[in-house]
Amino acid sequence: MMQTKQKSETVPEIGSVQPEELQAWICGKQPLQVIDVREFPEFAGGRIGCAHLLPLNELEARADQLDRNTPLVCVCRSGKRSAQAASRLRALGFHNVTQLEGGLVAWEQKGLPLTRDAHAPWSLERQVRFALGLFVLAGLSLSLLWSAAIVMSWIVGVGMVFTAVLDWCGMALLLAKAPWNTRFLRSCAK
Repeated sequence: MMQTKQKSETVPEIGSVQPEELQAWICGKQPLQVIDVREFPEFAGGRIGCAHLLPLNELEARADQLDRNTPLVCVCRSGKRSAQAASRLRALGFHNVTQLEGGLVAWEQKGLPLTRDAHAPWSLERQVRFALGLFVLAGLSLSLLWSAAIVMSWIVGVGMVFTAVLDWCGMALLLAKAPWNTRFLRSCAK
């Protein structure tokens, strides 16, 4: 845990920052880039007000949009993706990179402010659960007319176990590219 003793202390070059420390840096008007590495639906659903969206899967391609001379703080939901982002940025030659310890979960637990879009899409996780539920229901409903349709429900069940074991979800990757999940990204494209 890093301690900020004085207001004039600079952002550390490596490591992680506690939510209260990051809030103090933001309120202290220190030069700082807060990069949210989640996908748009998550970002729209709740973020640190000054954060800029730069999804983890676009990090290398868009790294030139970042100022190498201004400290960077990577943020995600729990800290896993932000740790990956910080590591990737260091590998790309960024030296003053840190991450929010515990992510936005910790930020929110401390009662710190979040900015939310009024018409944010559901989180990708919620969209995946909805889609899978529809497939299971469709398979069960169709099996009343055609018994072989029950296979749809079995495939969904196997797929859910597979994604949990691998901690990878192809459906989430596909849904992330859906029009309702990319409208912000299209409007900000240069």
